[in-house]
Amino acid sequence: MIAELFSTVVNRETISYLIFGVLTTIISIVSYEVVKRLLARKKGVTPLIINISTVSSWIIAVGFAFITNKLFVFRSASMQADVVLREAVSFVGARLLTLGFEVVWMNVTTSVLKWNDSLCKIGAQFAVTVLNYVFSKLFIFK
Repeated sequence: MIAELFSTVVNRETISYLIFGVLTTIISIVSYEVVKRLLARKKGVTPLIINISTVSSWIIAVGFAFITNKLFVFRSASMQADVVLREAVSFVGARLLTLGFEVVWMNVTTSVLKWNDSLCKIGAQFAVTVLNYVFSKLFIFK
C-alpha cells in the first residue's frame, strides 16, 4: 500500500515537474528582484512596484513553464496548432488563477501585515507550485 502510493507520487513526471518547478521559481524570483530593483531606484519599493514586479515575473515564468511542462514534464508532443493553442490557453488560464492568488497574497502580506516582500514572494511560490501541478495534471496536459 505505501509502496504503491510512493510510486504514484514519486515518478518521472513528478520529479521532472519539481526540477522544472524549481527552475521556474528561480526565474520568477530573480526576475521579480530585477524588475523591482530597476523600478525602485528613484522612489523606493512601493505597492505599485511590488505589483508590477510580481506580474512581470509571472509572465516570464509562465512562458518558461509552458514550454518545459509541455515538452519535458507531461510530454505533450503534439505540435498541431489547435492542440498547442488549447494547451496554451488552458495553461495561461490556470496560471491566471494562481497569479490572482499570488497578487492577493503579496498585497495582504506586504501592505497589511508589513512582512518582507522577498520572503513573501518565496512563500507564495510553494503554494503556487502545488496548485499549478494539479491544474496541469488534471486539466491541461491530460
